[in-house]
Amino acid sequence: MKTLPALLGCLLGLAAALRAELPPQKTILDCNDLNMWSVGNETHGICTGSVVVTGTNLHLTCDRLEFSALGAGDKTSTVPTLDRFRSMLATGHVVIVQGEREATCGRAEVLPQQDKLILTEGPVLVDHGTGWTSSGEKITLLRGERRVIVEKSRITGPALRDLGFDANKSTSPADGAGPAK
Repeated sequence: MKTLPALLGCLLGLAAALRAELPPQKTILDCNDLNMWSVGNETHGICTGSVVVTGTNLHLTCDRLEFSALGAGDKTSTVPTLDRFRSMLATGHVVIVQGEREATCGRAEVLPQQDKLILTEGPVLVDHGTGWTSSGEKITLLRGERRVIVEKSRITGPALRDLGFDANKSTSPADGAGPAK
């Protein structure tokens, strides 16, 4: 089907948004409670209650966020400066918005060093710009590869134009309209 590449292109929009070239913005993490600790140059944290993360081309909300990040600067300080996230696990009413694309699920695992985002527990991707929605059991987005893997996929979108099928014309071999033998 010629329209399948266009459809897949729309679904890959969220993955494209993940790698969009935007000027860096400060990352801000708001939550009701934060427990943070460091081991060597790695910092771990658990945020609970009304968790909101905003940053470059990202707005994430959830009930709980666990993260691991590499530290920079004084490694003996109580709260080191975070340099790079190694992983984030968002759970409970997860919403990720990037541009016109929005993902909702119960669990989102963000693996920046692997350029991977894994959505589970009722994941749904919506491209508000095109009207396409994809849902499934598990959705994996691979940044840089323009690839989305959806297990038990269901895709919905705007009506497609007529692809040429005419219900009033018979295409059986008996009327000569069928394929040549």
